[in-house]
Amino acid sequence: MKKLMKGCEALGEAAIRAGCRHFFGYPITPQTEVPEYLSRRLPEVGGVYVQAESEVAASNMIYGCGAAGVRVFTSSSSPGVSLMGEALSYMAGSEVPVVVINIVRGGPGLGGILPAQSDYFQGTRGMGHGDFHLIVLAPASVQEAADLMMEAFDIAEQYRNPVMVMGDGIIGQMMEPVEFKEPKQRQLPPKTWATNGAKNRPPNRIHSLFLDPVKLEDHNWKLKRKYDEIEKNEQRWEVYSTNREYDLLIAAYGTTARIAKTSIDMLASEGIFVGLVRPISLYPFPYQAVREAAMKAKQILVVEMSTGQMVDDIKLAVAEHRPIHFYGRTGGIVPSPDEIAQHIRELLSKK
Repeated sequence: MKKLMKGCEALGEAAIRAGCRHFFGYPITPQTEVPEYLSRRLPEVGGVYVQAESEVAASNMIYGCGAAGVRVFTSSSSPGVSLMGEALSYMAGSEVPVVVINIVRGGPGLGGILPAQSDYFQGTRGMGHGDFHLIVLAPASVQEAADLMMEAFDIAEQYRNPVMVMGDGIIGQMMEPVEFKEPKQRQLPPKTWATNGAKNRPPNRIHSLFLDPVKLEDHNWKLKRKYDEIEKNEQRWEVYSTNREYDLLIAAYGTTARIAKTSIDMLASEGIFVGLVRPISLYPFPYQAVREAAMKAKQILVVEMSTGQMVDDIKLAVAEHRPIHFYGRTGGIVPSPDEIAQHIRELLSKK
């Protein structure tokens, strides 16, 4: 049965439905409704809710909880997630599975509380120090946010790696009908690594410190093999209006891709045919799928609520084979379907 829920609340409920009973976090708009919802809901299911004294503290709390083999997550927004970067590098290096929600606000600095997509680099490139990746999933609706959140815990455990569910402020704040579905079943490995008591076995050690450079190099190459496996198995994307000839391809993710679909439908009524490719996994990025969609168009338009961060990955996917253009709004301003459509008309009129 569907229930009308705000995005932040649906993310919290999805975590509970996925078997998570532990949350450590700190309030920051526009994601404060996640901890607010869980402060009420987790005690009802025998869970543990702790409002930490800071995002730094919360990130180290989930480190300890995840190391014990327990499903755990935190939630924050942009500058709060920046404060978690060091601990997330430790968790990736220690191979501790956790889930992090980032409901993105405008930046840089303290920025503003309105929606943005300016944390793309943060999630996929610059989260913290060292050779590591987060798995980053970007929903475009409240329903998809709940679906991805439920599956994120399985993905984290399968690869023993932190997973980020990244939505802009619109995803977190808008209300839509949600149905909580069972995620697809994964064959998860046993948690023989967890620090959950050593009465009947030798003690486990969770750490990311390797003073011997040879051992550290071996560890880093082990992580690299895991990331290669993630890139092979966990790419996700959607295409829209690509089953016919189209003059231009839009590349967009999250809410912006949803807005772009309206632009595409508007233009189709004028005889202007435009396709869309929407990366759902920002890491691993679906380069091949983007490339295949791009090769059917004469040019590509990247649309983002930023100054153009996903553009780099589109360039890597398409190389020099097609011209790439960018249209963005920032500071919390959301592009409208009319704006995107008009920009496409102007691009196509120049050919």
